Amino acid sequence: MLIAGFPAGAWGTNCYLVAPAAGEECVIIDPGHQAAQGVEETLRKHRLKPVAVVLTHGHIDHVASVVPVCGAHDVPAWIHPSDRYMMSDPEKALGRSIGMPLMGELTVGEPDDVRELSDGAALNLAGLEFSVAHAPGHTKGSVTFRMPESADVPSVFFSGDLLFAGSVGRTDLPGGDMDEMLESLARVCLPLDNSTVVLSGHGPQTTIGQERATNPYLRQVAAGLGSPDAPRRGM
Repeated sequence: MLIAGFPAGAWGTNCYLVAPAAGEECVIIDPGHQAAQGVEETLRKHRLKPVAVVLTHGHIDHVASVVPVCGAHDVPAWIHPSDRYMMSDPEKALGRSIGMPLMGELTVGEPDDVRELSDGAALNLAGLEFSVAHAPGHTKGSVTFRMPESADVPSVFFSGDLLFAGSVGRTDLPGGDMDEMLESLARVCLPLDNSTVVLSGHGPQTTIGQERATNPYLRQVAAGLGSPDAPRRGM
């Protein structure tokens, strides 16, 4: 399996391209602010053909390049219905203006083909299987994508802004809710095997085992003690 990722734009949001191997079809995850050029360079480098864009949530740092990327390759975008409005109205999603100079660089709106994600769905795209879990807390429509373990690689978990190395997503923006965040961590993350590789929306990769042992939020959830007073990340 091939997973090529790079941080993009003003928020350093991780965009991932996932394929069975070089030279095959691929899925693009979270093409955010200023990600379009990096997507095209990665496609050329690995000779990939995109078949879909899938989105962990609707914040502008994760969806800003959806329209140009989908338009250039005539592919659909998948997003949870609770976050769909954010593609067309990013400032409402943040509860404040993100700045006119930055807004001038964005193509706000929906691509021609938008499809909606649901909890428990199994997406079979580019010869790959992605299990969808609705994981509200950072936003109402946050989701994660998990790929099953195979003979040569462990399970891979695209956590969006639910779980980071050492932290979790912020909950102080519209639609954020700490109680929902903790419930999502308990329901979605804790059952995963320790060997599961976590590829998050920001920052370095980690594993569930590492986070179970060191992440203050996951440790507190596992112990049933509620939310710790620790920093959170994301837009």
